[in-house]
Amino acid sequence: MEKFVLNVEETDSGIRLDKWLASKKETDMTRTAVQNLIESGGVLVNGKTVSKNYKQKSGDVIEVTIPDPVELDAKPEDIPLDIVYEDESLLVVNKPKGMVVHPAPGNYSGTMVNALMYHCKGRLSGINGVIRPGIVHRIDKNTSGLLIVAKTDTAHNFLAEQIKEHSFTREYELVAEGRFRETEGTVNAPIGRNPNDRKKMCVIYTNSKNAVTHYSVIEQFEKYAHLKCRLETGRTHQIRVHMSYIGHPVLGDDVYGKPFKGIDGQCLHAKKIGFIHPVSHEYMEFDSELPEYFKEILRKVR
Repeated sequence: MEKFVLNVEETDSGIRLDKWLASKKETDMTRTAVQNLIESGGVLVNGKTVSKNYKQKSGDVIEVTIPDPVELDAKPEDIPLDIVYEDESLLVVNKPKGMVVHPAPGNYSGTMVNALMYHCKGRLSGINGVIRPGIVHRIDKNTSGLLIVAKTDTAHNFLAEQIKEHSFTREYELVAEGRFRETEGTVNAPIGRNPNDRKKMCVIYTNSKNAVTHYSVIEQFEKYAHLKCRLETGRTHQIRVHMSYIGHPVLGDDVYGKPFKGIDGQCLHAKKIGFIHPVSHEYMEFDSELPEYFKEILRKVR
């Protein structure tokens, strides 16, 4: 357990506590992690608990208690991984279609996290808790492709900040239903929980977050199209929701479109990922070949 005390100066008066603490080198935490700490009572202002949006005042005494990391609950499993890149700070993994990223009800084993824990011998960032160690961002079970994994909390924070600032490169390829009138376009529509089905997301203008997807047509077929999508934001199911919203659901998407014979779930592949390395501060970019299931779908719809 780590404890320290900070004093608020006149120049920092009026700033939200969570924002201020997230900027301090003593915490080395994301703003979300700071908010969770405040809500759990790990931050006291003048000896009292406060809300995460508390605006501090000059002379405030901030006591911070950071608990020891909880031992990981997920169990290591010897499952093969397609590792594209690895160093002391991070890994880039090419996830196969059908593999769940982290344990959840109904999928407590056989996940990528179980495989990573075995491969990394438990040395993964603990910021996302005992069930999602190292996971900076996620892709759906039936989406294949590149995923970045953090080994240290410092690397996790650095990479998460890039995602937040939209400087993280994420490009996908997919097969969508229908014919496109334009060869490229942008979907700028907020995404939130579907009020009628909490397991699904939808374009909605209340209780939502802004979401932007840029797309271009690689090849147009008679009834389908091969697309490239670049994410400006990274909302849950973003590409699947946006494609369905404009009337071109991802082929095989049995949640936002309809099933397609010969494929289990959506034909969607996270093909390219790019980021600034947390230690070298150099830009790195990785590209993955389209998997066999994707090539087979292209052969079918041509």
